[in-house]
Amino acid sequence: MKLLDKVYQARERIKGVALHTPLMKNENLSEEFSAQVFLKREDLQPVRSYKLRGAYNKIVSLSAEEKAKGVVCASAGNHAQGVAYACSKLNIKATIFMPVTTPLQKTKQVKLFGKDKVEVVLKGDTFDESFAEASRLCSKIGAIFIHPFDDEKVIAGQGTIALELLEDSQTPIDYLFVPIGGGGLAAGIVSVFKQLSPHTKIIGVEPAGAPSMKTSIKNGANTTIENIDKFVDGASVKRVGDKTFEICKESLKDIILVPEGKVCTTILRLYNEEAIVAEPAGALTISALDLYKEKIKGKNVVCVISGGNNDISRTEEIKERSLLYEGLKHYFLVQFPQRPGALKDFVNNILGPDDDITYFQFSKKNNRESGPAVVGIELKNQNDFVEIETRLKQRKFTYQYLNDNADLFTNLIS
Repeated sequence: MKLLDKVYQARERIKGVALHTPLMKNENLSEEFSAQVFLKREDLQPVRSYKLRGAYNKIVSLSAEEKAKGVVCASAGNHAQGVAYACSKLNIKATIFMPVTTPLQKTKQVKLFGKDKVEVVLKGDTFDESFAEASRLCSKIGAIFIHPFDDEKVIAGQGTIALELLEDSQTPIDYLFVPIGGGGLAAGIVSVFKQLSPHTKIIGVEPAGAPSMKTSIKNGANTTIENIDKFVDGASVKRVGDKTFEICKESLKDIILVPEGKVCTTILRLYNEEAIVAEPAGALTISALDLYKEKIKGKNVVCVISGGNNDISRTEEIKERSLLYEGLKHYFLVQFPQRPGALKDFVNNILGPDDDITYFQFSKKNNRESGPAVVGIELKNQNDFVEIETRLKQRKFTYQYLNDNADLFTNLIS
């Protein structure tokens, strides 16, 4: 049976559980990019992400004997919530492994959706360590492992999004932007569009700090990336699925890498302008539009907002990363001159009228005007940075710019 047929089957299985989410035209983005830009709102699912589709389709497909043994999964977020919700609906026991570092808000959500059917086990510092523990339990008790992306039924469940898009779109879709983590969502969508709308150009979007699919396609083989930036947690994996890789390498038109700071700018913009709460992975596709603006002009464009599980405790980090990316926040390690009034001189003569010190930390507890200090400055206009550097040199301050020095930045700024 073709994967497309399995997607049709999945659509029938998930009816009444996963929502048929709206496809909404966004006037602000449409005007900005001179295109018809529509948002597929998977953040409006009961678990606030598309993951429910694949998890439910997989679990409901199990035999009675398999359901009786219970299921196991490993996840740091959305997949865990999808599995928990599905198991509560189907009256199936689930053991969900999550890293010890998982925020309390996420573990609470999993327990909320799973109710008395779910046991949350915190094991390991990373997803990979939790995954290993989950695999060991499956081998020990014979439970069924529900993979977050590298499973045909999970892929088929995610592919139901594509059927909804084709049903709801009033005009042919020219460009479809899809976020990529492990590749389950992209694989499901391209499997449908390849058959039913082959003219649509499907663009995968990955965070710049975790380009697992792009790297794998470039290498011609599924490739593990050892060091990744985990900020876009819903789309930051070291290795995509073997099944998803084989599907995506043939059908994706392109893969765009988006800087994490740009994603943060998009998150803030969506909240402030559209009242949409998007998680980092959910904002990936909209962040990519600017990098494709010439190609999409005058076209019908769809962006999948994959999820809205954004922890409010991350707001300050999101704002900080956005300001750094936009060139509005700059950090310096300043060696203050050996003279009285050096600190006062810095404030009065280095900063412009619209500049603001948002971080200041001396490295010494005494002789504060003759030692180094880390200074964070927020600007109203990114072009004012040049003037600050000019004044630092004119006033003979010795300094080191930290934004471009990742090691020093990490060690000096908490």
